[in-house]
Amino acid sequence: MGTGKRLTKYALQFKRVIIWGLVFLAVAVAADLAAPLIAKEIIDEHISDAGAIEFGPIAQLLALFFGLSVVTAVFRYLQYILLQKGANRVIRKMRTDVFEHVQRLPISYFDNLPAGKVVARITNDTEAIRELFVTVLAQFATSFMYMAGIYAALFYLDWRMAAIAFVLVPLLYAWMLIYRKYASNFNHIVREKVSEMNAMINESIQGMSIIQAFRREKQMKGEFEELNDKHFKFQQKLLVLEAAASHNMVGVLRSMIFVLFIWYFGSASMSGNEVVTVGVLYAFVDYIIRLFNPISGIVNQFSRLEQSLVAAERVFRLLDRPGEPVSDDRVERYAGNVSFEQVWFAYKDEEYVLKDLSFEAKQGETIALVGHTGSGKSSIMNLLFRFYDTTKGQILIDGVNVKDLPRQAVREHMGIVLQDPYLFTGTIESNITLGDERVSREKAQAALAAVGGERVTKHLPKGIDEPVVEKGSTLSSGQRQLVSFARALAFDPAILILDEATSNIDTETEEIIQHAMDVLKKGRTTFIIAHRLSTIKNADRILVLDRGEIAESGTHDELMEHGGIYRQMYRIQSGMATTQNVG
Repeated sequence: MGTGKRLTKYALQFKRVIIWGLVFLAVAVAADLAAPLIAKEIIDEHISDAGAIEFGPIAQLLALFFGLSVVTAVFRYLQYILLQKGANRVIRKMRTDVFEHVQRLPISYFDNLPAGKVVARITNDTEAIRELFVTVLAQFATSFMYMAGIYAALFYLDWRMAAIAFVLVPLLYAWMLIYRKYASNFNHIVREKVSEMNAMINESIQGMSIIQAFRREKQMKGEFEELNDKHFKFQQKLLVLEAAASHNMVGVLRSMIFVLFIWYFGSASMSGNEVVTVGVLYAFVDYIIRLFNPISGIVNQFSRLEQSLVAAERVFRLLDRPGEPVSDDRVERYAGNVSFEQVWFAYKDEEYVLKDLSFEAKQGETIALVGHTGSGKSSIMNLLFRFYDTTKGQILIDGVNVKDLPRQAVREHMGIVLQDPYLFTGTIESNITLGDERVSREKAQAALAAVGGERVTKHLPKGIDEPVVEKGSTLSSGQRQLVSFARALAFDPAILILDEATSNIDTETEEIIQHAMDVLKKGRTTFIIAHRLSTIKNADRILVLDRGEIAESGTHDELMEHGGIYRQMYRIQSGMATTQNVG
């Protein structure tokens, strides 16, 4: 389905208000265009006659003229309100659809696209589409109705002169085709550069400490300037097109039409034939002057029309990306028996990061995953949460293949704590409950207390109601981690995943969390990804990963006796700790 048809489909969802707006517009146009005909009647029937002028009929016609002006004003006001209301409803619906669809896109989509580009689609591009509905289409509807009414009146007055004026229509259409041919390419580049600049700005803000620490300000400025210059270059090309398509073109067309009329009337006068009456001539000139107002309106909206269509194409391209189906189906809280059976997984074709992986985790067990960077630890968690699906093999929870369950149902009874916890704008309480009605304030407070939450709240004036800014930047890394722990535990998960959860906190905080976790892990299957091996000594089983395969498996004591990779890693860390203590 083409972009225009899809935009029309959105508009038809609010057809009632839009149709009424167009009806009121038609009434306003008809009332406005009746004015020159009234003037013609006054001139031809009551002024140009040789007899005495009767002021009674003239006064009645003038009263009608004034009344129609009032009708025009009232109905133009009503049509403006209705069309704008319809346009705003359309764009509200579209923005909601885009944002909702973004929530359903697979994680792999965001892995390959900067956040700033996604933001540009939701904000900048939808705002450009808003201009299409609010300004462009309203102007086009008004202009086309006026042009249709004016041409109808012109043909009623004199078909030969109307035919001369009608030459504007094919010229206008031809110019629109030429304009769109070049403007479309320019607008695609302009909007793409806007997205890239948004992405760079977003990245720069998030990495400002690194930029300033490594004195990369000038380099970043140069990279941004390169994008900005290309954006400026194509904006200038668009400006040249718009300048040619606006007042200059309309002025040329206006002059051409008046030259044709002078030629028409002049040749008729020289032949001695009276072409039209004075009243018809007045009405005709009035209509021609009025005709160029909607023509100017259409021509001046060419640039916005093309920008909006390009933006709509980009938005629909995003909406066409397959998303994950959202299901409200719920499953009973599973026991938490997890089994990986001959699992292979690759982010890219045949580049496997997990190879023939098989292991089991029984209810209540704590499984630790260790290994060098890139060994596949986080990929196991991504598969368990169904952020990705296995390439080969299967993952079972309580004997059920996770692919046979809706993704949301799989995740409902899982909790996760990441190395770099993300906190949303709101309060500490809202970051624990995430707005879920099943997690009460009391439950949130209990979860926070269980992980040593007094360290978070005791120094905060409003306690659990303390405001949190984006990413929780006003809290320390340890405080953010404790809130993240409380969030996971408040949902009472059957499977708990800790992804480097203790790597960013101090030793004292780690001891508090370790104590809380020893209590809260009971009855839950827990997976721990850890580089700090001292935190997993009490795990029921430790899986040592090497290049996507399980190289070793056992308890801490068993692996130390085995004398393999784990023992070497543990001794290196212990040696580093000893060196630091001696120093």
